[in-house]
Amino acid sequence: MALTDEAIEQIKQMILGGELRPGDRLPREAELSAALGLSRNSLREAVRALALINVLDVRQGDGTYVSSLEPGVMLDAVTFVVDVQRDDSLLEFLEVRRLLEPAATSMATTRMDDAEITALADLLDELGPDPTVEDLVANDQEFHRRIALGSGNSVLASLIESFSGPLHRARVWRGLTQESATTRTLDEHRAIQQAMATRRHDVARAWAEVHVAGVEQWLRSVSADHGGAGPLPPD
Repeated sequence: MALTDEAIEQIKQMILGGELRPGDRLPREAELSAALGLSRNSLREAVRALALINVLDVRQGDGTYVSSLEPGVMLDAVTFVVDVQRDDSLLEFLEVRRLLEPAATSMATTRMDDAEITALADLLDELGPDPTVEDLVANDQEFHRRIALGSGNSVLASLIESFSGPLHRARVWRGLTQESATTRTLDEHRAIQQAMATRRHDVARAWAEVHVAGVEQWLRSVSADHGGAGPLPPD
């Protein structure tokens, strides 16, 4: 095992064993390297690596702390990975989204209270009869964000949120190029909300899958038209 990897593993074990807890400040570099039996260079590289994935929080002039270790913080690294994917890789992320969002919708149907579900209908009403594509996409993202949070599972909600930004461009491009995209999106959102309002979690789940699958199907068809190349324009 490389010395840096060994340092990472030892710090991880300190966290798992309760020696370091969320919010704790790490011992000074000289003290910690001596305690772990590692060079300061190896320890420094390990701290950098763990800071990149938000396990540690390096505060200049203050010290290094264990992060909150909450799912939303830890999964920021997933967002970075998704952000740098090519357009043709978006299809794989859409496949994952098609697995996750229906499950979150089913869970949210049983866990959100009546006021929260009614607020979803109010959110859709805010768009008016002729929304712009940007307004539609922003509303779409907020609609799905609320449902993901409503699932009551912070890990699931964070995973879904990590896909939201990178898929934004695909949603905008679909709205600009597919004539029925606006009407279809709103109709499907209404169907999801109405199924949730009547607590039919299986129906809400089915509509959520249809909704996400529609975006995936559109992107596949556009990609095929472009010979498999990424179909989306640059930002």
